[in-house]
Amino acid sequence: MTRLAIIDYGSGNVRSVQRALEATANTHEIRLDIVLTDDPDRIRQADRIVLPGVGHFADCAAGLAGRQGVAEALNEAVFRSKRPFLGICVGMQLMADVGREDVETRGLGWIPGAVERITPKDSALPVPHMGWNVLTDLTSHPVLNGLGPDPHVYFVHSYALKPEHRDHVAARCDYGGKFVAAVARDNLFGTQFHPEKSQKAGQTLLANFLRWKP
Repeated sequence: MTRLAIIDYGSGNVRSVQRALEATANTHEIRLDIVLTDDPDRIRQADRIVLPGVGHFADCAAGLAGRQGVAEALNEAVFRSKRPFLGICVGMQLMADVGREDVETRGLGWIPGAVERITPKDSALPVPHMGWNVLTDLTSHPVLNGLGPDPHVYFVHSYALKPEHRDHVAARCDYGGKFVAAVARDNLFGTQFHPEKSQKAGQTLLANFLRWKP
């Protein structure tokens, strides 16, 4: 039985993520025990960790910092114990060194780089970027296996992570110019899009994450 912790820090649509993971586990016959938690001990004991996030970078960072011992437990579980980690939307952005949404705010510092506002070249394209779009430039990362040609996934965001190192980019997307749609480093993976809202492609990605052995 895989113990999976979804970090519940007041800044993520944790129930949607939980339902999607449960459905994925049932469909793919993966034995999964999910806990929604801000308990540092449970985070340290988890086999896999998911950090969702929606809304404002600074608010999400403050929510995470406001849960006593959670950031420390994440660092211990992810960096010392090398547990597979998935960051979703702002949960992915929090992996960066810094976010620049209105004010400059420190992130977890796991993926060197900054979170910046997206600026489509076509001024007719609205920001936030909201709805379905196609992933491009996919790497051969195991979490991206089997998504098929031109996988469509669901986005809701105005900012995106710009990694300092190209080898941390796992996929891109084009919205009046390319931005980073997924990042990867060692046992870390992050998606700017919402796999829990991305139907077949999202379920495939979540199943890959649940089976991933970095």
